[in-house]
Amino acid sequence: MPVTSPLRLARAAAFTAVCLGLGVVAHLFSGGVVAPGALVLGLPAVFAAALPLSGGERTLRAILPLLAALQVALHGLFALSSPSSSAPSSALPVLAGHAMAGHAHAGPGFGMLLGHGWAVVLTALWLARGEAALWALLRRLAVRLTRIAADPAPPVFTPPASPHPDGARLPRSVAPLHCVTRRGPPRLLQPSA
Repeated sequence: MPVTSPLRLARAAAFTAVCLGLGVVAHLFSGGVVAPGALVLGLPAVFAAALPLSGGERTLRAILPLLAALQVALHGLFALSSPSSSAPSSALPVLAGHAMAGHAHAGPGFGMLLGHGWAVVLTALWLARGEAALWALLRRLAVRLTRIAADPAPPVFTPPASPHPDGARLPRSVAPLHCVTRRGPPRLLQPSA
């Protein structure tokens, strides 16, 4: 099923928002710092990576590696742009694992890895379910539109048949015997003769 350009852009933008938001939240929650410049650089990079894959239905098999790779790239970008990072010459150690100038820290903490890992898996599952729901909706819509195009005449409404077409009908003003009607003013007492 071909996808039009506005839908592709919307899907890529949604993926970008989720991926970038996930990276920022996981990085901050795990104790990292995110500079505003990193967000400015990360937004178009993630969008450019997501756009080619937005032409068709993405399964978990396609979403999980893309999301994991982008999270690693965003983690490295956030680590490079944090105020405590060293000069750009140490980009490789920072990408390999938060090695800061003057620190003996050789890699990201276990909490950082666990936070990013769980967030990636859960978000990939969530995005895959959303993709499946979107494409199921688009397929149903295509089937419905095809049926409408094949039969352009609207259906004619016919009232349902009466359950007793030959039986005598009671006037509607007759109240059922089992109903007690107490509506209106009270009856006047008539004197007995």
